[in-house]
Amino acid sequence: MAADEAIVAAEIGAGANLASEPLLDAGAVAPEPMTQGRVLRLATPIIGENLLQTAVGAVDTFMVARLGAAAVAGVGTGFEIVFFIIAILSAIDIGATVLVSQAIGAGDQRRANLLARQAIVWGLVLAVPVSIGMFYATPALIGLFGTAPDVAAAAITYLRIVTAASVALFLSFVCGAVLRGAGDSRTPLAGAVIANIVNVAVTYALVFGKFGLPALGVAGSAAGAVAGRSLGAAYMLLVMIYGLKAISLRGSWGWRPRVTIARQLFTLGLPAAAEQMLSSGAFITLIAVVALIGTPALAAQQLAFTALSVAFLPGIAFSITATALVGQSIGARLPTDARRAWEISLRWAVTWLGTGGVLVFIFAERMMGIFSSDPEVIAAGVSALRALSLALPFWAVWFVSSGGLRGSGDTRTPLIIGASTMWLAVLLAWIGVNWFAGGLGWVWVAFVITTSPAALLMWWIFRRRVHDYESGRCPLPAVSAATGH
Repeated sequence: MAADEAIVAAEIGAGANLASEPLLDAGAVAPEPMTQGRVLRLATPIIGENLLQTAVGAVDTFMVARLGAAAVAGVGTGFEIVFFIIAILSAIDIGATVLVSQAIGAGDQRRANLLARQAIVWGLVLAVPVSIGMFYATPALIGLFGTAPDVAAAAITYLRIVTAASVALFLSFVCGAVLRGAGDSRTPLAGAVIANIVNVAVTYALVFGKFGLPALGVAGSAAGAVAGRSLGAAYMLLVMIYGLKAISLRGSWGWRPRVTIARQLFTLGLPAAAEQMLSSGAFITLIAVVALIGTPALAAQQLAFTALSVAFLPGIAFSITATALVGQSIGARLPTDARRAWEISLRWAVTWLGTGGVLVFIFAERMMGIFSSDPEVIAAGVSALRALSLALPFWAVWFVSSGGLRGSGDTRTPLIIGASTMWLAVLLAWIGVNWFAGGLGWVWVAFVITTSPAALLMWWIFRRRVHDYESGRCPLPAVSAATGH
């Protein structure tokens, strides 16, 4: 511990004094009342950013769908592995969001800047071997799905290009996580705008061979996604280095790897990463279950999930908002503000996803028709969309309550409840498909059955936790000092 203090002191003495750092937005450190306006100012850009992040996948799916069911099924299979990679890298992202938000809430700008630098450093330490390992393991991973040869070939092509650039994928997520933890959701939104513009242009040109470029098909789709995310990440890094935002990366101090900070990042992040990896593993297994039904169902699975992911976006945005604002409130020692942030986020998320569920149920056929003209694919996708639409309000409760728990420093409860619920749903789906010849609709009914009680349990746990903080029965989590221990 003393060694870390000496390192920080030496770095500051070498020119890292706070006086030499840029003046940051006052709103990043000054406490303000926890109002609906404050919640919406953070959540609204996140909704836009998530919509644009989803649009990257939606654009890929839309363009690749013109190449046939095998191509879109292959890209969909590749997506599941990409989500698994993101889950691994989230060990840094989630820990950074929680720690940065608590530092900002405590008014410790230097610690927030230090945490941002360390998150990037340790994330690169993690991302490089993951990128290399996943690249060489791609054929074996795709082989686990048991898909048809043409589907497997498309999936391998897509995944190898994306995994080769996993470092760019990581940077795009960790920069956004750090900024949102500090209360800045506008810079990640701008990064997502850049990523989408680049993705649309590059994907269109390389999938279909426009503007004198070769027609690469599925490979062009992957290249467009990589190019877009890379430039979006570069923009956020430049803003933090040269801009006057909530986090500053200007200066050479704080980049030396700190084991004590890594321990904090991973203590919070590993349970959250394990939750996402287990959930991603469940969805990967679900692909294998759906593959038992046939290629049209597999294509419909990807199309339906792409369409429905738009409906998820407000819930995910308010979950991230709850994590950041609950974390800031805990750092400021204001548990009542933590409860208010959760309640406001929950009310808006349920309203959005409840409305979205109704719209998805009514317009399911039209939504599927946007992506495919194959009657068999459309029919399977409609049954999946309508089944999932029933669970959307419960997903809202789940998202926001688990986000609030993470902001309070508890990433283990969402892990236990979330992972067990997902795998139970996959088990029910497999039983229905394997024993009772159930279709894609039954696969997603299984998720409706398991999600409802899990969401209510998560709601009850957070509500009890914050009540204990307010009453003094449970001490508030400690926020570490600027030295990082």
